[in-house]
Amino acid sequence: MAHYDETLRKYYDASALDYDSMYTRRDRLWQKELKVLTNAIKKVVSGRRVLEVACGTGIWSQIAAEVAKYVVAVDASKEMLAIARKKKPLSDNVEYVRGDAYALATVPDKFDAGLANFWFSHIPKSRIDEFLHKWHGRLEKRTVVFMADNVYVPGIGGQLVSKPGVEDTFKLRQSSDGSKYEVLKNYYDYDSLWRLLFPKTINLEVYESPYFWWVKYLVP
Repeated sequence: MAHYDETLRKYYDASALDYDSMYTRRDRLWQKELKVLTNAIKKVVSGRRVLEVACGTGIWSQIAAEVAKYVVAVDASKEMLAIARKKKPLSDNVEYVRGDAYALATVPDKFDAGLANFWFSHIPKSRIDEFLHKWHGRLEKRTVVFMADNVYVPGIGGQLVSKPGVEDTFKLRQSSDGSKYEVLKNYYDYDSLWRLLFPKTINLEVYESPYFWWVKYLVP
């Protein structure tokens, strides 16, 4: 699976300069859902010590930092982190760390909130248990976790590709420099998220809207 991780990192390195454009789409429903998502995150992380995985350009890191005690935001992409660090911080309680989502043991401190937006879809299905185990291991018991990602909408985000004998799906994407990538991208709906996460979590809540899904739960 290492080649999937490397392809993903290269794609986001190459797409870093254009990444934030996804949040400025001129779609009223899209923007409405982003506001709902933003408010939900703030309620979850308010006053907490947050470990954010796959922070990208720091969009959600800064939103969380408005109300959190502090945020440690981890990402594997050097270029994405460079953009996050250049942004004028809304507060001084965000620390950006380059790291591997599957190797979080080196991240200092324990946390009482976990945040991961638009990352879960990039996890190979065979590594979901591994990721959750390592992430939850950096969080205190009964810690609150929030994750959000895309719902599959035909025509958005590139062509969806399935392969015989492979349980994961992929998206064909092109970066601003013209490079093409086959990026692992798995989509979930309410029922599949419930089946997957209910046995591994406490007080699971699942929400699905036309463009996004998000979940909230406590670490066992």
